[in-house]
Order: sequence, then C-alpha cells, then structure tokens
Amino acid sequence: MRNLVLIIVVFIFQIGSSQELFLLTDPASNVPANSLGVNILQSAFEREMTSGYMYSIMPEVTYGINKNLMVRASAFLSNRNSQLVAEGGNFLAKYRFYSEDDLNSHFRLAAFGRYSSNNANIHQEQIEIMGQNSGFETGIVATKLIKKLAISSTVSFEKAFDNKPNNSFPATLGDNATNYTLSFGKLMYPKKYTSLKQTNINLMVEFIGQTINENGKSYLDIVPVIQFIFNSQARLDLAYRRELMSSMIRTAPNGVYLNLYYTFFNLKN
Repeated sequence: MRNLVLIIVVFIFQIGSSQELFLLTDPASNVPANSLGVNILQSAFEREMTSGYMYSIMPEVTYGINKNLMVRASAFLSNRNSQLVAEGGNFLAKYRFYSEDDLNSHFRLAAFGRYSSNNANIHQEQIEIMGQNSGFETGIVATKLIKKLAISSTVSFEKAFDNKPNNSFPATLGDNATNYTLSFGKLMYPKKYTSLKQTNINLMVEFIGQTINENGKSYLDIVPVIQFIFNSQARLDLAYRRELMSSMIRTAPNGVYLNLYYTFFNLKN
C-alpha cells in the first residue's frame, strides 16, 4: 500500500511539472522532498576570438529538504586553457514561499540565492557565476502552469568578486548586473497518460538576458530545448544557445548543450 501511494505521488508530480523542468533556468517548483537529483550538463561553445570550441562540464547534485526548500551543489570544469581542468564550484538554496494550486493549473513564487568560487581567468564583460566568476546571485522566480504549458520568469541581482587565487576582477568592468529570464515549456507527448513508463517529450524555449548596472551593457540569448523524460526518473535535454543581441564582450556566446539527469525518489524510506 505504501509503495502504491508513492507511485501515485510520483505520477502526479510527473504530470504536473514535467514541462517546467527547464534546462538553464530554475522554476519556482522544487525537487520532491527527500529526493536526490544527479545532473551532468555538458556544453560546447564556439570561440569568438580564436578558432575551436570551449567544452565545459558541470556535474550537480540537488536535494529536496522538504516541499518548499531545496539545495544544490555544482562543480565547474572546462578546457578554456587547452586542457580540461576543475575551475570551481557553486552552492544554491531555493525556498518556495507561495503556492496557489488548482486542478489544471498552479502558480508559485520562490526566492533563491547562490554563491560561487572560481579560479578561472576573467576574460569577458559578461558576469556568469555559473562557471566563470566568483560571486553571488539572489533573486525571485515566478512560475505559472496551465494544463500542458508552463511559463516561468526570473529577476536577480548578480555580483562578481575576484577569482582566486590571483585573478582580480578588472577595475574597468562593471562587477554587478541585473539578470532576467523568460521560459516557456509545453508537454507534446503523450497526449494522454496511461503509465509511469511512458516517455515524455517537452519542447521549450528560454530567453536569458543580463544588463551590467554600472554601464548599461546588455545581452539577450535564446535557447530552444527538446527534452525527453524516461520512466519518470531519467531525463535527456538537447539545446542550442544563440545570441540575439549584445553590447558587451563575450568570448563564446553560441553553442550547444547536452544534459543528463536522474532522480532518486524517497531516499529516507
């Protein structure tokens, strides 16, 4: 009976939130309580100033402490200097403080904060503590689910520090920024649920932007994503990121992502 209840809960979670498992932006929803998500995000981005591609890999673990609070730890590795090396890490906490649930829809609000430490060379005007800069980010995310369509938006403040041990943040660059995202996700398949083993196919598009607060320089990217969810636990994402506009120096703005994710449910039982 207990296992049956768990299956039903997981099934409801899968139906309600599969299309809001965005690739690069977190929705206001969290991973289920007492569940562990293991994630490996890989990317290959074309270099702007030199030939070749920059390859990065970011392993992550995410744990749901309860239905409202989750934490995540990430590590950053890249071949920026011709060989794959570890460059730093990141810790995130997200708290869902508002929920409004209906039969075929819900609306949620969450606040988050993250801190990163990085030893890479500071090489561009864009601030990115997810893999390039030491610093912190804090913000608010709102997510609305209407049947098979999810819409999520984030506004955050990001501050860069010196990269350790000897990479000082350049005095000529702005060290803090406002970030903004808008994401859409739609469940395309199956049209009707009959089993937990059904493969889900979601199509998504994410808009990701930033404005440096000190000088007004900005960028805006688009990220179309196709997502597959297998057996309600395993997930595969394929995406392409393209710069739509930019007034700042970015060394590798365009590239592809491959993401692998697996969730271990109900760890305490």
